Amino acid sequence: MAGKNRQNREIPQNINEEYYQISAEILASFPKYRPPVDLFIFREDIGVLAPYCKKGMRLSNEQVEEAARLCAEGDLFVSRSDHPIYSRHIVRQLDLVLQDNNLKESEIADICIRALVMRYTEFSAQPVKATFEPLYRDVMVVTEYIWQDKHHINAFVRRLFRRHDPARHAINSMTVGLWLWLQLVSEYRRKDLDRMALALLLHDVGMSKVPSFLFNKQGPLKAEEREKVVVHPLVGVKLMQKLDMAFEELLRACFEHHERMDGSGYPQKIKGAQISRVGRITAIVDSFSAMICEKPYGELKEPVQAAKELAADSQRYDLDIAKRLMAVFVTEGFGRFVNMDKSLDEPS
Repeated sequence: MAGKNRQNREIPQNINEEYYQISAEILASFPKYRPPVDLFIFREDIGVLAPYCKKGMRLSNEQVEEAARLCAEGDLFVSRSDHPIYSRHIVRQLDLVLQDNNLKESEIADICIRALVMRYTEFSAQPVKATFEPLYRDVMVVTEYIWQDKHHINAFVRRLFRRHDPARHAINSMTVGLWLWLQLVSEYRRKDLDRMALALLLHDVGMSKVPSFLFNKQGPLKAEEREKVVVHPLVGVKLMQKLDMAFEELLRACFEHHERMDGSGYPQKIKGAQISRVGRITAIVDSFSAMICEKPYGELKEPVQAAKELAADSQRYDLDIAKRLMAVFVTEGFGRFVNMDKSLDEPS
């Protein structure tokens, strides 16, 4: 957003570190007459920012026009201290992150993850076309961002959730799964990236039809309760077929994420080479995401510990993929994480 509007002059670096330069698209995402953030204008004569209006202050028609002009000239800014408010507007219009050149990689990852949590939660509660389309659009924004530079995925990997719910589980799985997939493929098309992201994100969508009380039950499930859970891979396939999203990667991820290399999984009990690479990746990230999150059943594990345990279980999981997962947290140095659960809980 910043560079193209500067009219052949440079904004001092200390200003860029502390303020965002607003684009017309970002300004348009705010309420027209009551911007929700403090706005500042650049005083070129003294090289500093001066207050323009306070958040929530009502602007006149003349001020609205003036703000649009200042924005077009690259002279309108918002403080980075207002990032939580600023980012929540972009969350609802996620494609703006691709037009905002002043956002840091960490800020883009935060905004994208917030958007996906919101969209997936809405879709999981009511898995129909009307809720799927916004989710699909936002996934395409994320894949466009990663397509620009595959290393952008690293900021997402540092933002794994540690509390479980369907959206957090889906996003953890997509994030780690995409990192693994990008290590395993040397050449890929944009369409391949899009499909893999959707497959990983939606692999567990069949659980949206499982009674919610089973998610929070402590102790082993009864036989009839387990029957309701073990059919969720097939339920997920049918859901996505109804939405005309029955491409190969998604069907494999839905149907095979509980299959195991030794044939001990479900629902097909296939093994070894019968399980697709997509299925093997999804099986590992699904298990990993479950292991690192707090839930009523099972022990919470640190990511390094969970990755090491999966790499040691070569009977059930693909050893090469599991070793690459371990490398994410041991060799690649992704041992420190942003507390995304805390960030998500911040009031809007």
